[in-house]
Amino acid sequence: MDELKDLEIKRSSKAQIILSQINSKTKLGDLRKIAKDIKKNHVLAMELWKTEEFLPRLLAILLMDKKLLSQDMLNKLDEDMKIHTFDERNNLMDWLMANQLTKDKKNIELMVSWENSHSALQRRAFWYYQARLRWTGQRPPDNTADLLSKIEANITKEEPEVQWAMNFTAGWIAVYDEMYRARCIELGKKTGLYKDEMVSKGCTPNYLPEFITIEVNKRIIN
Repeated sequence: MDELKDLEIKRSSKAQIILSQINSKTKLGDLRKIAKDIKKNHVLAMELWKTEEFLPRLLAILLMDKKLLSQDMLNKLDEDMKIHTFDERNNLMDWLMANQLTKDKKNIELMVSWENSHSALQRRAFWYYQARLRWTGQRPPDNTADLLSKIEANITKEEPEVQWAMNFTAGWIAVYDEMYRARCIELGKKTGLYKDEMVSKGCTPNYLPEFITIEVNKRIIN
């Protein structure tokens, strides 16, 4: 109890006020509203990050100064994420990628260099970014053939968090590039990844043959 009091005393009043607004019922939209009011505040972000709690860390990411996210800093954040559950640390890295790393040319260059990183989370970010280039309608680099060959060669050997992102990339390659569609469907059948996965109503399955068929049909209808 004394240690908890000491920790609270060390926190700034601003951090304490913010933390009092966050609880188990807090949604991502609520965090975005808080961040919008505060705007960029890297010092406060690092204070919230040090709580080691999932939701405050999501908020911290929104408040970070992207110009201060060097490779060393990102390595530290990556290491810090390891205390979280599998799903939480993946969500933290994906949130960091979407809300900070894709917003700065220097950080995009860092992500693109992470294909063979020692960190599974950084490799996940590399592949997730490749998928994101395609599903957001941006013109992807001319690397599709190379990416798909690497996915085919390595997906079954990768860590689960990276495996999902590679699979996701293959799915979006197939959706937007018809010449690779049959090959990606065959990849899904061959690996069997996510074939028996249960998905919530309205969600697209990760199993490639189903994912590709559903997403392609959506675009034909629309």
